[in-house]
Amino acid sequence: MSTVTEQPSVPASEPAPAPATRERGTWALSWHGVSTVAKLELRQRLRSTKWYVGLALFFAIVGLVTVLTSVTVGNESFLGDGGFGRVVFDVVVFFILLLGIVVAPTLSSSAINGDRNAGTLAILQVTLLTPAEIAVGKLLAAWTAALAFLVVSLPFLIWGVVQGGLSIAAVLVTIALLAFVLAVVVALGLGFSSLVPKTSSSAVLTYLGVASLTVISLIVFGLSLALTVSPTTVNIWGVPPEVENAWDWETDDNPNFQCEWYEDEWTQPHTERTWWLLAANPFVVVADAMPEDPREPDQEYYGPTGIMSAIRAGVREVRMGPTLEQDQCYYGNLSSPVEPRDPDRSPVWPWGVGALTLLGGAGLWVAVRRLSIPVRKLPRGTRVA
Repeated sequence: MSTVTEQPSVPASEPAPAPATRERGTWALSWHGVSTVAKLELRQRLRSTKWYVGLALFFAIVGLVTVLTSVTVGNESFLGDGGFGRVVFDVVVFFILLLGIVVAPTLSSSAINGDRNAGTLAILQVTLLTPAEIAVGKLLAAWTAALAFLVVSLPFLIWGVVQGGLSIAAVLVTIALLAFVLAVVVALGLGFSSLVPKTSSSAVLTYLGVASLTVISLIVFGLSLALTVSPTTVNIWGVPPEVENAWDWETDDNPNFQCEWYEDEWTQPHTERTWWLLAANPFVVVADAMPEDPREPDQEYYGPTGIMSAIRAGVREVRMGPTLEQDQCYYGNLSSPVEPRDPDRSPVWPWGVGALTLLGGAGLWVAVRRLSIPVRKLPRGTRVA
């Protein structure tokens, strides 16, 4: 007779722990996460020969512009002491900024949709990396690549500084603002890259955004002048119209003209109402913050000595609005009671920095929101993984 051996009871095994879930919020940031994404992006960029070719071309173009400028203005004695270096510095800064805002969109306008189309973005999104870390990491990598173009042009900036006797502190401010403008353009490209599925479309939108800040802002400002035209009472030093109209050109029996003050009503554009349209222009921001030529305050003898100096003087003049005193005494009297008005010394660039910061922040915010998962709605034809 077989006996049944009762098996001892075995305690039920506890369920396996659930996989780790992302407990950090969308905007949580850590240096480890940001640097990880940035390193991945930079390694991929460093493996591309196009980036090195772009650096070489950038260096060659800025160098050629510097040499041509030096040859052109090198023998101009009217520039005075330090004027030669100041012109070179202004021209070099202008072309660095011009080429920088042309190159920077290409570094970030495909950072998100390019990875999404290649199926590599989803790999990052399912890790413990937060959307903010992915976006900031890609932004940091693209900005670092853009700063490389600024670094290769530093020898030409230093050449202008040495020749112009500019202070190092003021030049560092200029370089910092150049880097800031590149960061804003990169952030705009990142935002557009997250909005549209095609890399070509995001590149076009980024260039349109840059054009809106530079060229289109000038066009809008010019068109807005007609909206600000209004009658303005002007004090004029000259011959009153009723006296001048009494002149008889056929006889010599005429009273002597005497210049005097009189009031007249002129129709003038009031640019002090629309100057802010130019405040966010990157060229205005950098030019206005650049160190002034020590001779510029003496406006009676010297005018702006370079491209960026002329931009700064023009914008500040626009902010002052129309002049309320005019000298129209052209009858041989060299002395004039009309004193030239003092130029506006208050800076414009803080307003531009604030506006550009908002634009760059908006681009980064859009990128983070579009990287959040789960994605509720994807554009047609978008590849997830």
